[in-house]
Amino acid sequence: MNIEDFESRLQALEDQIRTTKDIQEIERLQKAYGYYIEHWMGEELADLFAEGPDVALHLFGCGTFSGKESVRKFFTSYSGDNPEFIHQVMQTSGIITVAPDGMTAKGRWNGWGILALPMGGGVKQEFLGGIYENDYIKQDGIWKIKIARHFPTYYASPGAGIVKPERAAAVPPDAEAVIVPDIPDNYKVVYPSGYILPFHFKHPVTGKITSESEHNSSLGMEDENWNF
Repeated sequence: MNIEDFESRLQALEDQIRTTKDIQEIERLQKAYGYYIEHWMGEELADLFAEGPDVALHLFGCGTFSGKESVRKFFTSYSGDNPEFIHQVMQTSGIITVAPDGMTAKGRWNGWGILALPMGGGVKQEFLGGIYENDYIKQDGIWKIKIARHFPTYYASPGAGIVKPERAAAVPPDAEAVIVPDIPDNYKVVYPSGYILPFHFKHPVTGKITSESEHNSSLGMEDENWNF
């Protein structure tokens, strides 16, 4: 192997390491988005987005919010402090393509979850699913969301579901087995408690500790020692 071949292979290895690191950081960014949106942590959500005139949030079936301030206004116009609110959209099956210069990237994700939205004197509930096709940009060495696009695939009420009633009725009543745990627990912070499980990581863009402890304290719930 001559020196030119060695340098070429070394450069290819460095490029591969850099791309792998970029993909991991983008995955962390997008997954944090999914956790923050569950309880509509508006400031944390807005801070995931980049600075610049081309920043946008496209919610197909709703509209487009153009520019960082418009994105922030959208995310902070509603508060997730109501214990009956939940907007879980799991960020799964991510495929990320980083540009050759390592400064921009594109990512596609499946988003599936549930919505419980207090409205008037009641709560609207839905299953929901959709696709994200997002653009990312590295600013000051940190990956941020440049353009988020959400394409809804379906909405369905939990009562009706997406399966025909006769097919759902054909499932035997004893089809689900009960699994007895080795160590039972006394977990009591499920919906509609409003509790936010503490994050083991800081905000991936700002580096700040997020606001879940303050939120939980406002609901009269102290954080447990979850051993992480």
